[in-house]
Amino acid sequence: MKNNLSITEYFSYFKDKRLINVFIFGMSSGFPWVLIGSVMSAWLKDEGLSRSMIGLFGIVFGAYSINFLWSPLVDRIKLPLLYKWLGQRRSWILFCQSFILLGVLLLAGLDITAHLAIAAALCLLIAIASATQDIAIDAFRIDTLEENESHKATAAAAMATSGWWSGYALLGAIPFYMADIPSVGWPQVYYFLAGLMLLLMSCVFWAKEPVSNREAVHQELERIYQAKLASNATDSQSAKVVAWLAVTVLDPFKTFFARNGVKTALALLTFIFLFKIGEAFLARMSIVFYKEVGFSNTQIANYSKLGTGLITIIFAFLGSIFNHKYGIVKGLFISGVAMAASNLMFSWIALAGPKEHLYAMAIVVDGFTQAWSLVAMVAFISMLCDRAFSATHYALLASLGNLGRTLLSSYSGVVIDDWLGGNWSLFFILTALMVLPSLIFLYVIRHKLYELENNYHNNK
Repeated sequence: MKNNLSITEYFSYFKDKRLINVFIFGMSSGFPWVLIGSVMSAWLKDEGLSRSMIGLFGIVFGAYSINFLWSPLVDRIKLPLLYKWLGQRRSWILFCQSFILLGVLLLAGLDITAHLAIAAALCLLIAIASATQDIAIDAFRIDTLEENESHKATAAAAMATSGWWSGYALLGAIPFYMADIPSVGWPQVYYFLAGLMLLLMSCVFWAKEPVSNREAVHQELERIYQAKLASNATDSQSAKVVAWLAVTVLDPFKTFFARNGVKTALALLTFIFLFKIGEAFLARMSIVFYKEVGFSNTQIANYSKLGTGLITIIFAFLGSIFNHKYGIVKGLFISGVAMAASNLMFSWIALAGPKEHLYAMAIVVDGFTQAWSLVAMVAFISMLCDRAFSATHYALLASLGNLGRTLLSSYSGVVIDDWLGGNWSLFFILTALMVLPSLIFLYVIRHKLYELENNYHNNK
């Protein structure tokens, strides 16, 4: 698919206030990864924990891999009081953000070395709340565009990606600058991060709840189930409960496989799982690597946070233009190749030592990779979602991508310590090779993906 829309016309999409809301919620989605990811890794490293322990600490990110299990509840359950005030999507976002704020405040007041298990439990609380928040945020983004506005899907993906990286990298740079101030410790940093979390929570009230016919579809499906159960002499109250459970738990998954066919659906799920495993292994150990090689907290803030964040945001918009004009599938191919090249750049740094010009080059390549892969993947997954079950479908698909990114990558420290004897260069070469299976699989299923993409845009 090739789109002949001009650059000027395409960039006019970004004036849409709804996409600004998508950007802000993207920041809210990326920010918790600072709290329990890069900053927590740095804190644990400064406290003297081993690479294996820091890697295993990342098991809490497994919540992002299984959030599809409770995603139907985010689609269906109306939170008392908050629903009437904010609507379905925004009420869940604010509810989850309240628990993230609580977890940050408790971490700030904790002696982390004396109470490591409690710290892990609080990180798990933040991870679960954040993973649930992501369900509502992703559904908000899909619902906020009308069905006849699929031409804005890549623009929305760019705003979500740039927002995520603004929350993760730009806001995430601040604590590293603070950590290099002699009078500031990590607990003070976390109190500051709690203040940032409060600011993000206030943005919920500025956004507008998207209009959706989701409830009407659910009610009609429940009516059909109740009619079938009534014919089997089931009492009306039991029929209502069974019908609600069927629509909430079974129909989202049944609909996904029915829309795509079982073989295609399984192929799509396999590709999404494989695509970012190599990048995930790199990301989990990156902060530990930078500190061991010899870069300071300020250099990490300059390059890995501010540098990566700004470059990723720029390339997110450039990547969205490419995806819009030439298609999401080609964008996935390019980002996969760039992902392998990015990992090899870090292998070079491991051999050469803490040279800033190599660090800068690696950050440019990594920023390009992050931007193109995320924009393409967000648009790709959004394309596969049924609007009646947008929260559940997106969570199911995204959680598979997160499975490699979170759960499997938790063992990256073990791989370096026990398998590779601390050889960082070999580790990054291995992560580059991990990209190859997904590119081969993408090539094999490319014709079906082109068909899905054309159908999606022809239905606008």
